[in-house]
This record gives sequence, C-alpha cells and structure tokens, in this order.
Amino acid sequence: MKTGQTSLFIPGPTNVPETVRQAMNVPMQDMRAPDFGDLTLGLFRDLKEVFRTETGEVMLFPGSGTGAWEAAITNTLSPGDKVLMSRFGQFSTLWVEMAERLGLDVEVIDVPWGAGVPVTEVARRLEADKHDEIKAVFVTHNETATGVTSDVAAVRRAMDGCFHDALLFVDGVSSIGSIDFRMDEWGVDLAVTGSQKGLMLPAGLGILAVSQKALEASTRATMRRAYFEFGDMLTLNADGYFPYTPPTPLLIGLRASLDRIAEEGLDNVIARHHRLAEGVRRGVAAWGLDLVAEHHSLYSDTVSAIRVPDHVDAREVLRIAYEEYNTSFGSGLARLAGKVFRIGHLGDLNEAMCLTALSVAEMSLVRAGVHLPMGSGVGAAQSWYAGAAEQGARLYVAAE
Repeated sequence: MKTGQTSLFIPGPTNVPETVRQAMNVPMQDMRAPDFGDLTLGLFRDLKEVFRTETGEVMLFPGSGTGAWEAAITNTLSPGDKVLMSRFGQFSTLWVEMAERLGLDVEVIDVPWGAGVPVTEVARRLEADKHDEIKAVFVTHNETATGVTSDVAAVRRAMDGCFHDALLFVDGVSSIGSIDFRMDEWGVDLAVTGSQKGLMLPAGLGILAVSQKALEASTRATMRRAYFEFGDMLTLNADGYFPYTPPTPLLIGLRASLDRIAEEGLDNVIARHHRLAEGVRRGVAAWGLDLVAEHHSLYSDTVSAIRVPDHVDAREVLRIAYEEYNTSFGSGLARLAGKVFRIGHLGDLNEAMCLTALSVAEMSLVRAGVHLPMGSGVGAAQSWYAGAAEQGARLYVAAE
C-alpha cells in the first residue's frame, strides 16, 4: 500500500498549486452571463504579458498544445504551401507529421537528437529560396524529449538577414512561462503553449498568440478549418465570450495561476527555473552521467533528459521510482526509450522538490544497477542551492 503523495517530476502535466486547484473548485457558471467578460478579458490581457507581446492577439482553445499547433497551421497556410522545419526530437517530429498530414510541402532539416535548431542551415535554405516559396519556418523552442532549448532570436536574425518574409512559428509548449520568451522582440508570428506546463494547470487549454502579420495571413489562407477558426474566436473574444462552451473552471484556475506569476514576477519565475535546473544538472554531473543535450548552451531549464549506462534499461529506473518510491519521472520517447529518463523541473517547484527528485533518482539508479556514490547528486545540488541562496541574501542586504 502506498502512503503519502506521489511525487511528480515529469515535464507535464506539472504540479498544480493548491491555491490554483482550490480556485477551480467552483459550481458551473453561465458562460453567456453579462459579467463573464469580467473574468476572460483580463486573461487575454495578462497572457499577452506572459508571451511578451503588445501587438499580438491571444486565443484560448479548449484542447491541448497540439490543438493549438493545428489552429496555427490551418488558419495561416494553404494546402501545398512549402514550410521549413527542423527535426531533432519527438515533438519536433510530431509537428512535422502534423504539417504533412495537413497537406503542406514540408522541407525537413534532420539533425541529431540532442542538437538544437540548425540556425546556419536554416539561413542557407532561406537564402537559396529566391522566389519566396517557403511560407513559414517552424521552431521547437524547447524540445521536451531531449531537454534542448534552441535560439529563437537567432532564427529571426537569420530570416531578417536574407530579407525573407516567411511566418515564424514557435512551439513554446514547455518553455513559455518558464524560459525566456519574447514574442514581439523576436518577431514571432505564432507561438503555442498549453495550460499544463509553466502555467501550472491541468491539461485542457491550447494557448496561441498570433501576430498582426499572421492574422492578416489568415484572411488569405485556404486550408479548411471549423472549430479552430480564428475569425469566430476573435469576434466573440472581443467581448469576453467564446464561440463554443469554454472550460470555465480552467479559466478560473488560469486567473489564479497568472496572479501567482505576476506576484513572483515573470523575470523572477524565469530566474528561478534556471537556478533550480542548474542544481539538477550539477547533480547529474556528480553521478557521472550525461545529458542528451549536446552542449551546455542548449541545456533546458524545464527538463533534463539523462542518459543511463548501456548496461541499464532506463525503463527499469522508471519502474523502481514509481512502484517502490511513489515517484514519477519522464520516460525516454521514441528512439530514446530505455536509454533515457527525464526529470521535469518546471512550474510550481522549489529547491526541496528538486532535491527529492535527485534523491529518488539516485536510489532508483542504484537499484537498477548504476554504480554511483549514494548522495553525490543530492550533495552537489545542495551546494549549488545553498550558495545561490547565500548570494541572494547578500544581494538583498546590499539593496536594503
């Protein structure tokens, strides 16, 4: 019999703060009531701050981040349009598959899993596109399967450097609200996230921010859509309503989540994710294990994908953690199955939770046959967190 709570260290869905969970415990409401906009109009406004856009529009589609992907594609592109995508993990692969299934002409750049978006090659392909046949460039900002964060700003510079007019699509499902993301500054046209990651909610909302350029493209796009029609959504959203029944408890939870982010401050949220992630990475290094990410410049602050030794099956590490220690880690996906396990470190998270993750991971790794000094990863993370706290205290005193 399991006692206590199951510890959740997967890269989504993430832990829901108790204040957010309680906020969602409400009776059903009339989504056509005259005061419904009192709730929703503030959500659209405050989500723009999370995306860091002043000129874009934010839409909330009942569904998932994948649904928001489809909304982005079907509203702004037409069948047969050529798009440029790079594939370097399971989620960038799924985005390619969706684009192909929706009838786009997909030009794929394949790079090793563990690498990031190949900016130089993207620039070369765009430079060679003399007739502007490429209508969109797709970037997976944070590849959740490999723990790799790519440089979106560099992609925008590459596009501008060759004066290319393609739309810039960004999958920010496991980055927005946790890793630095700047829609307007980076010239992003469509940015996608989901409620179950950095926004600390249950799954159920696909969230999409759309630039004015992309909205203009949606008036010309001929791909078929119905449920995901931008025009229907924006017309009703203007007064705070939706063209279909919205998940009102999730919207109320989103209000509580956005209030938490605002209270902490978005810059502080991003800094906290970096500080906590660095402690996890130092713990992994102390074990003598490698991350999937090829270089420290690519390390994700929301998820670490950890390679296990060849003689160990990572699925056994996951089984031991779950069955014996009541803890969930992320599995290795697709070609990484059995070779990798993932520690998600995003959302409602603190140092003690990260130390728990490392402690359970150590015990599970040892039980699965990995030779490492017990406590080594935890000790390395403790040293980092204690040092960071001491430095923060000194800065606080200096500011006083």
